[in-house]
Amino acid sequence: MKYKVLPHTDIKVSEICLGTMTFGKQNTEAEGHQQLSYAIDRGINFIDTAELYPVPAEAETYGETEKIIGSWIKKNNNRSSFILASKIAGPGSYTKHIRSSGFSKNALEEALNNSLNRLQTDYIDLYQLHWPERQTNTFGVRGYSHNFNEKWKDNISDILHHLSEFIKSGKVRYIGLSNENPWGVMRFLQESRENLPRMITIQNPYSLLNRQFEVGNAEISIRENIGLLAYSPLACGVLTGKYIEGNDKENSRLNLFKRFVRYSSKQSTLATKKYLELAKDYNISLTQMALAFVNQQPFVTSNIIGATTIEQLKENIDSVDRNLSSKILNEINAIHAEIPDPST
Repeated sequence: MKYKVLPHTDIKVSEICLGTMTFGKQNTEAEGHQQLSYAIDRGINFIDTAELYPVPAEAETYGETEKIIGSWIKKNNNRSSFILASKIAGPGSYTKHIRSSGFSKNALEEALNNSLNRLQTDYIDLYQLHWPERQTNTFGVRGYSHNFNEKWKDNISDILHHLSEFIKSGKVRYIGLSNENPWGVMRFLQESRENLPRMITIQNPYSLLNRQFEVGNAEISIRENIGLLAYSPLACGVLTGKYIEGNDKENSRLNLFKRFVRYSSKQSTLATKKYLELAKDYNISLTQMALAFVNQQPFVTSNIIGATTIEQLKENIDSVDRNLSSKILNEINAIHAEIPDPST
């Protein structure tokens, strides 16, 4: 395994991070435990979860993923051997079963304490805001359209003050953002200059089918040293090529959950076919090419992979040893220029 330093810390995290959002829905507790142990054995020391998980979010399964990780921690008594990241859910119609109070002080305290209880730990290494409170373009929305009737008031300073108390108490070590845009990233960094804690990471989607991070956030990531934790690097499994080649199963993610349509649009399918042909030209799997592409980006701190089987997990982890040549990267960029960001 290869490792990178988590920005503004002395912590080294594996370049591959284990994502867990399938635990409790597509994966059982036993399967989740198996994945966690296998990942640790392969050198992964970075695990990401969220109070929202598993996904799709439902009241009946709320918090199940954290519970599965918590029972694994209790069984193995190994909490100090890895870096654990979790998130508080933002507001939205699909999170009303959790709460509707955004990132207020009470909401943050409730979310953190509940996560700690489910995870059976007394601290979280990296605590993230899952998506912004304000109305902005996230989750497949390409452009920003301002709502002039929006009721959100800029409370970023207040949020950092509340998070500062968590850090002082020892319940949280570091903080990060997720699904955030350049304006939000810079506002948080601006407020942190007022003797407040600094956001050290941003967890956003990034893949061959969605390189929107490069437009504004990549420069911020490098110049301000706020590392990208890239999620959906395989675009819900589309970038394995299985849906094109007919190797998908009834329990494959897009067959189970039809709502993730942005990954199966006409343009996404066309781009995926071109990337699949390119991977075959170089005698590598599309999975490994797609993951290696993300791994090699200078603004990426860790690549969050997810799997439903150990076989998938093994191939995903093995991508850390794959290095793409400048020639194949140029050909990838040519496809991207022809069909840019089809799943944004």
